[in-house]
Amino acid sequence: MKKIILYILGASLAWSCQIKPVDDAVTAVGEKGWLKGNTEEKMEEIAHQLGGFSRTMIEVSYRYSELYWAGMDENWAYADHQVEHIVEAMEDGLKRRPVRAASAESFMKETLPEMEAVISKKNKDDFILGFRALTSGCNGCHAKEGESFIMIQEPETRLSPVRF
Repeated sequence: MKKIILYILGASLAWSCQIKPVDDAVTAVGEKGWLKGNTEEKMEEIAHQLGGFSRTMIEVSYRYSELYWAGMDENWAYADHQVEHIVEAMEDGLKRRPVRAASAESFMKETLPEMEAVISKKNKDDFILGFRALTSGCNGCHAKEGESFIMIQEPETRLSPVRF
């Protein structure tokens, strides 16, 4: 009896694996149907829309500037918030572009934790030194990627309306 049940279960499993997924149908979704194609084509388009590491750098650049001004204002909670979001943006970007992970390793494992430690001291002079080390870390990562023409410097102009 057990052999018959196992045979039936095995045959059912083999048959079910041959069924083509229903969601492979070509349907358009999104406002006015901008996302078209089968599931794989839609996923490729979504990945394209998310972008690679250059979009990550746009967010990191914004948060880098906010971090600088937070430190200058001695708004330590906001500074800590910015480092947290730099970490998240970098992690997300490295998921999309894992080829960049080797270059970013020391930045992620040393430079950013050191910046967090500096912020926890709540001392502006220490922050300035730590921020300069962060800036060097950014430029070092760019150099490792063969993009040393992207030189990061301390912000000169505040663009955000956030103040402390």
